[in-house]
Amino acid sequence: MASDNLLLRIKGLKKYFPIMRGVLIDRKVGDIKAVDGISLNIYQGETLGLVGESGCGKSTTGYAILYLDKPTDGQIIFDGIDLDSMEEKDLRKLRPKMQIIFQDPYASLNPRMTVGELVGDPLLIHTEMSKKERRERVLELLDLVGLNPMYERRYPHEFSGGQRQRIGIARALALNPDFIVCDEPISALDVSVQAQVVNLLEDLQERLGLTYLFIAHDLSMVRHIATRVAVMYLGKIMELAKRDELYDNPLHPYTQALVSAVPVPDPEIELEREQIILTGDVPSPSNPPTGCVFHTRCWLAEKRCSLEIPDFREVTPGHFVACHLVGTKISL
Repeated sequence: MASDNLLLRIKGLKKYFPIMRGVLIDRKVGDIKAVDGISLNIYQGETLGLVGESGCGKSTTGYAILYLDKPTDGQIIFDGIDLDSMEEKDLRKLRPKMQIIFQDPYASLNPRMTVGELVGDPLLIHTEMSKKERRERVLELLDLVGLNPMYERRYPHEFSGGQRQRIGIARALALNPDFIVCDEPISALDVSVQAQVVNLLEDLQERLGLTYLFIAHDLSMVRHIATRVAVMYLGKIMELAKRDELYDNPLHPYTQALVSAVPVPDPEIELEREQIILTGDVPSPSNPPTGCVFHTRCWLAEKRCSLEIPDFREVTPGHFVACHLVGTKISL
C-alpha cells in the first residue's frame, strides 16, 4: 500500500498495568504487560484484522490507540497528528474522527436512555446542532444501519442482541468518523446474526469510506472482512500479512497453529488435514518468558529462542514475522 494513504502509525506501543501489593501502604511490585511494544500501520479504507487468544492484549490495544486508556509508552500518529503531544481539550476535538464499537451490546447501552438519546448523545456533546437537526440525524442513522426510525423512542431492553449492536454502530457513525475500532463486535451475538452485522460493516465501509481495526478471535470471520491480518500473542505481534497470504502461507508457528484449528467445510479435506495442538498454558503477562514469548509452547524452539527477542522483520513484501527460525527451518 502507498504511504500517502497512511491514516494511523503506531510505533512501540506499550500498555502496562501496575501490580500493587501491601497491607497498610500499597507498593508497586510489578507490571502486567498487556501490550508490549507493538508497531503497526493502518491505511485509509482498509480493515486490519487483529486476532489472537483471549487475554493477549487485543482490546487493550484498541483502547490505547484511541487514548481511552492512555498508553504507557509509544507513539500514535493519527492523520499526521501525534496524539501524545496533544492536550486533553485538543484530543477531545479529534475524538469525532476516531470511534469504537464495543464488544457487548447489552452492557454498552445505557438502559435508561432511549435509542434516540443513545445515538444522539455524541451529537449533543460534540456539535452545536439544534434539537430538530439532531433528531433528523438520528433518524438518518437508524435507517442507515437497517433499523426502523420509529424505534427512536424505544429502550435497549426491547431489542435483540443484533439490533442492539446496530444501535451501537449507529452511535459510532454519528460524528462521521474516519477510523473505527471494532472490538469483537460479533462475539456476543448468535451465529445467525453475526454474518448480518459483518455484512453491514462492510457495506458501511464501502459507502462511507471507513477504516476499521477489527478485533476478533474468530479467524474464519476475520478472513471474510479483513484486508490485512495481524496475529497477536502475549502483548506482541507475531505476524502481519495480507489476508490471503497469511491464511495460505502462515510463517510463524503460532499462526500455523491458529490456522490449523479453523474448520474446513469439506469433510474429506478436514480428515486429511493435520491440526497443530499447542501444549501448555499461555504464560502470565505479569511474568512473560524471556526471548520469544511463544518459545514455551513452540515445538520448533531452540536455545536462541529463549534468550533473544526476535526482530519483527519483513521476510517478503508486506509479510512481517517475529521469529528467529523463519528462513532457516524447512518446515516453516
